[in-house]
Amino acid sequence: MTDTDIQDRIGELIGEEHQLREQVVQGELSPGEESERLREVEARLDQCWDLLRQRRAQREFHAHPDEAEVRPAREVENYRQ
Repeated sequence: MTDTDIQDRIGELIGEEHQLREQVVQGELSPGEESERLREVEARLDQCWDLLRQRRAQREFHAHPDEAEVRPAREVENYRQ
């Protein structure tokens, strides 16, 4: 996966966030369903951003960016705490 692939995926996930919010406004999705699905999307977004940061760090320190790996959502989410 390249940086561009990751950035494209980030864009898709952001679009999915917007779509979920619109579905609630339109009455197509309950707020509870939206909340649950948003948590999943946000976790995937965090993983993508983390992977992109890892790849950039690998490059900065003259390592190979393809050695970066997707970390578990639980691990990435705990960075903020």
